[in-house]
Amino acid sequence: MTVYSPPSELYPFESNWLDLAGGKMHYLDEGPRDAPPVLMLHGNPTWSFYYRKLVLELRDRYRCIVPDHIGCGLSDKPADKDYSYRLERRIEDIEALYQHLGLDQPLSLVVHDWGGMIGFAWACSYHPDISRTVVLNTAAFPMPSNKKLPFALWLAGRTSFGAVLVRGFNAFSGLAARVAFTKPVSKQVRDGYTGPYNSWANRIAILRFVQDIPLGPDDRGHEILVDTESKLHKFADKPGLIAWGKKDFIFNRPFLEKWKQLLPRSKVHLYPDCGHYILEDAGDELINEISGFLDQCEREQD
Repeated sequence: MTVYSPPSELYPFESNWLDLAGGKMHYLDEGPRDAPPVLMLHGNPTWSFYYRKLVLELRDRYRCIVPDHIGCGLSDKPADKDYSYRLERRIEDIEALYQHLGLDQPLSLVVHDWGGMIGFAWACSYHPDISRTVVLNTAAFPMPSNKKLPFALWLAGRTSFGAVLVRGFNAFSGLAARVAFTKPVSKQVRDGYTGPYNSWANRIAILRFVQDIPLGPDDRGHEILVDTESKLHKFADKPGLIAWGKKDFIFNRPFLEKWKQLLPRSKVHLYPDCGHYILEDAGDELINEISGFLDQCEREQD
């Protein structure tokens, strides 16, 4: 299995590892150990690389914890016989990391893409002390009734031809590294996103994530999302920031409107010219927005 090493100038972090049943989870743990913790959860087909600039901005005064889900980034990429690659297992993995770190302070939760489903389901199931939330083009509830699954995701997740394209030709990660941005990025950055997914074996999680998207009551994971949505009221009165790229063809307006209903007190910041990889597209503007939001919450808490 080909191992990817990210360039240190883009990813200047120390690696940490947690042994889980089925494989080792890679995670970042940057910043003072007694500082307020911020948990950042990525989606598919990204990894902790997605949060690199936010970590660099925050790590002088926050403890930034950023795992790579199993099969993603620098984490192990086990075969199906060793790991289930299902939403419920992802949630269990985050709880295992949380317990391993022994966090004893209120936690800020930052989520994007699948990170929203995993992170909020974990928070609702295990009731950790979440003090504030940052929502970036994601979901934590079933597909809105007025939203249809994009054809590319249907093809990749629901057909054998699509599965071959994803694992054999890197169609999903490679395509995302083109269309998920709306602003120019360097080849080195594109390579950073696709680098960990450089072989058939290393693309297993990309495919399994797409195949695991719950579209209806008969799909595994759908009940978890229904249950999570019913409990999101727990976060309605907590400080929240919703930053949304309006050019996202996956998480578009129906998802945003749902979040506004569920978290009515959250501050909403729209980025009309940004796409799915909003942290890349919005750049320093969004990094500063998140940083300022967290800092303000800390001041108000004191």
